[in-house]
Amino acid sequence: MAYDSVFGNTEQVAKAIGGALPADTMVAKADHVDAAALAQATVLVVGSPTHGGRPTEAVKGLLGRIPEGKTKGLKVAAFDTRIPGRFPKIFGYAADRIAADLTAKGAVMLVPPEPFYVKGRNGPLKDGELEHAAQWAKKISQ
Repeated sequence: MAYDSVFGNTEQVAKAIGGALPADTMVAKADHVDAAALAQATVLVVGSPTHGGRPTEAVKGLLGRIPEGKTKGLKVAAFDTRIPGRFPKIFGYAADRIAADLTAKGAVMLVPPEPFYVKGRNGPLKDGELEHAAQWAKKISQ
């Protein structure tokens, strides 16, 4: 699993998801994941905060580092943190863009992109979001 986090909210969600996945799941910041780790992945979960409707530069960089041809048939899932109802029709959300990027490269979505909500721009997470993350992780591993 790879994620980026600006205020720590997406990191909390990523760690909750990773804690509910199999024990050998690697959870790392997007800018610390190298091409060799990406080439060995059988499932890839990517998460980012939503900023201006997009994932962070670190996540965009990660998506660009996935070795050519490795995404064909790769099982993936995408999530983001966002403020509820904040300009969705104008800008969109990071998870949708992550999913679109991965599927355009031939990846197979295991579950639809998932939102996790924060109370304000800097957070904190809304109540129950870490439990929501663990439940969502179980859907990925089915």
